[in-house]
Amino acid sequence: MTGRRLVVAALAVALAQIGFLAWIIAGRAAILRDGREVLLKVEPVDPRDLLRGDYVRLGYEVSSVPLALVSNLPAGAENLAESAIVVRLQRQADGYWRAVSARLGSGGGQPAGAGDIDIRGTSAATWSLAPDDTLRVSYGIERFYLPEGEGRAIEQDMRLRSFGIVAAVDAHGTAQIKRLMDGDRLLFEEPLY
Repeated sequence: MTGRRLVVAALAVALAQIGFLAWIIAGRAAILRDGREVLLKVEPVDPRDLLRGDYVRLGYEVSSVPLALVSNLPAGAENLAESAIVVRLQRQADGYWRAVSARLGSGGGQPAGAGDIDIRGTSAATWSLAPDDTLRVSYGIERFYLPEGEGRAIEQDMRLRSFGIVAAVDAHGTAQIKRLMDGDRLLFEEPLY
């Protein structure tokens, strides 16, 4: 009887682990499939992780949010701890989406209009809240892994010409990278599964 319980318990644990992994993959695929697309301009950083292989580490114009755009900065505060932030993006004439407003916290605020998208991120701590300062924001889309040997060449090309990514953003503001673009040319597309 004890051996049978052990087998049943092991199967239950295995099914729970498989279910958890499937849930993570399905959630990511749902964002890629159903999320609204935004084109973000890329700023190059560092292309290699010795343990994980080639990737392009990405920074975006929307990763530096001017404090003047943040509607709910704490009154009288001189610094700001790391916090959740929602950045409202709007498509510009050149096709790229840029920050037009932001609010600290993960909820509240006015719903995005038809031409706007809210994207959730995390702002880094800052020691100065002067009106002309910026908040450094990460969105969880700062790395894009590439086939072996591709990272360095792309990183060098990013310093010479304009690159972008197409990100899918779901209704809750969670973003996933869909495509890496060299100008108008598709370089890599992320598979759904």
